[in-house]
Amino acid sequence: MGSLKAKELSKIGYTNDQTRSLVINIISKHFKHHSKTDIIRLLTDIITQPENYLEDEITGKIAATFIEQATPECNYRSFQLLEQTGQLKIYGAKEIEHTAKLQMETAMSLPITVQGALMPDAHMGYGLPVGGVLATDNAVLPYAVGVDIGCRMMLSILDTGESFLKRFSYQLKVALKEYTHFGMEGGLPFEQSHEVMDSPAFQATDLLTKLQHKAWRQLGSSGSGNHFVEFGMIELKEDNIMQLLPGKYLALLSHSGSRGLGAAIAQHYTAIAMDTCRLPKSAKQLAWLDLDSEAGQEYWLSMNLAGDYARACHERIHINLIKALGLQALKQVQNHHNFAWEETLQDGRKVVIHRKGATPAHAGELGIIPGSMCTPAYLVAGKGEESALYSASHGAGRLMSRQRAREQMTASALKKMLSAAGVTLIGGSVEENPAAYKDIDTVIAAQQQLIDIQGKFMPVIVRMNKE
Repeated sequence: MGSLKAKELSKIGYTNDQTRSLVINIISKHFKHHSKTDIIRLLTDIITQPENYLEDEITGKIAATFIEQATPECNYRSFQLLEQTGQLKIYGAKEIEHTAKLQMETAMSLPITVQGALMPDAHMGYGLPVGGVLATDNAVLPYAVGVDIGCRMMLSILDTGESFLKRFSYQLKVALKEYTHFGMEGGLPFEQSHEVMDSPAFQATDLLTKLQHKAWRQLGSSGSGNHFVEFGMIELKEDNIMQLLPGKYLALLSHSGSRGLGAAIAQHYTAIAMDTCRLPKSAKQLAWLDLDSEAGQEYWLSMNLAGDYARACHERIHINLIKALGLQALKQVQNHHNFAWEETLQDGRKVVIHRKGATPAHAGELGIIPGSMCTPAYLVAGKGEESALYSASHGAGRLMSRQRAREQMTASALKKMLSAAGVTLIGGSVEENPAAYKDIDTVIAAQQQLIDIQGKFMPVIVRMNKE
């Protein structure tokens, strides 16, 4: 079918942003094989006679918005925390600060919480701790997804080895400087494209429409903080799940998210959630949106668009660099670690699993768990452990705050550390020095129940934002 745009929906009476978002989401999911004419006819009939559709499992959600618009009601609901909480499993508890555990315990007392898990790289965050995994009943928490929606890893295993790295190290450095961009604003100095930029979701709400231009500008770029793009060597084990020959390969690894698009979405819907879902002060940042509500549907659509955009940025980074160097990718691995998914537990319960700084680790699912600029990253395959909500850590996890890292590490000491590890750093800052992070091997050892190691990556040339 031809995709319906926001303007077309407005013409037939769908003037509310949230309703339009809900309609686009439902149409793309359930009516993709219907003609545009039939869909417009159906949507028009729903407006004129919404009561006839309320009992329908799919179109009833659209009809309800018109019934609700005519019904006066309170703009918010207040909730109390539960005394008895859901099931929580903590991995690597000895390595996790007490404040992060307290944050997770608060999240477990929400009335919509079903189950939770805390990964060994966990540390205190906003609302949900970084490294927290939370399963909820038909609700999504913007702060449990995170401000950088769709923050993720991508690994490309390349068709060459250590000899290329030694012979062309200068070219690798030049490529990182010319084909990546870091920082809060701007993007690459050459034109790029990706199919995600043609997504009809950009026309679903005024907010997304306003953000599209900025998303175009930032396509293929990275942010600041701990985001990076780096070349290094990966050693694959025998009988790896990718069925590549064991040995050492040159590899490209990147870490970043959805840039300004995701941040604006997070800010907008966090404010709505906090305004409509009133919680005690200790849990204020854990406000949620009901997925059956218009705001919940709108956030879900926006979150998925931000996730697709984050993936697009990584794909452009890898396409640009690999093409510039005349190489090819033998295998690519990528996934989000700041996102929410609708999943089904083994007992058949349908839940929304939030992974805020946690890697999806369903049985056989590949992921990447990085350490720091001087320590290994591990290519892993999930074991599908339900007590961990099919998750693993997303990295080593911070040991120091950024302020403490600045106070305890000098630029000259960092240079010595990099030299000893044989790592070249382009940009970067003392905030991201290796001592600011937990020991990656200790973190990996704490989750043997969750993952199998498939390969070990060592960074050699690292590009980060200079702060």
